[in-house]
Amino acid sequence: MKKPFALIIIGCMMVIGSFVGCSSKPSNEEMQQLNDLKTEVTSLEKGIAARESEKADLLKSIAEKDAQLAQCTKDKQALQQRLQGVK
Repeated sequence: MKKPFALIIIGCMMVIGSFVGCSSKPSNEEMQQLNDLKTEVTSLEKGIAARESEKADLLKSIAEKDAQLAQCTKDKQALQQRLQGVK
């Protein structure tokens, strides 16, 4: 009879001990860390958006330069054909 009673007592003590270790409210330090992390995330997200915008501008510039290069190549070929016709 003592053995089951002892197991019940030990089990209750373990359950109560697990609740005592849990805190329902974060500390001020934890809240400050959380706020710092939120600020850092916001800053990084703004940086990402800026870099993506810069990337889009650069890709547009590259496309324009490629179009100019293609036009120059076409003009060069036309000029070479005219020069061969004159000779």
